[in-house]
Amino acid sequence: MEQKSKLAAGLLGIFLGGVGAHRFYLGYTKMGVIQLVVSLVTCGVGSIWGFVEGILILCGTYITTDANGNPLSE
Repeated sequence: MEQKSKLAAGLLGIFLGGVGAHRFYLGYTKMGVIQLVVSLVTCGVGSIWGFVEGILILCGTYITTDANGNPLSE
């Protein structure tokens, strides 16, 4: 299986975190759907959650593996 990119996941979180794009990319489908619903219900305010996760992914302190347990590539 191909390793997922930490840079791609972080940038998806920063720019498209409100729709859970980074979670879908990493294979965390259920959490991606939850983030999407939260953003819709809060009229976009919930997208701050994805933005912060994107920054934390890039810092290497939050999500460090994909849904299969494979480490993210640099």
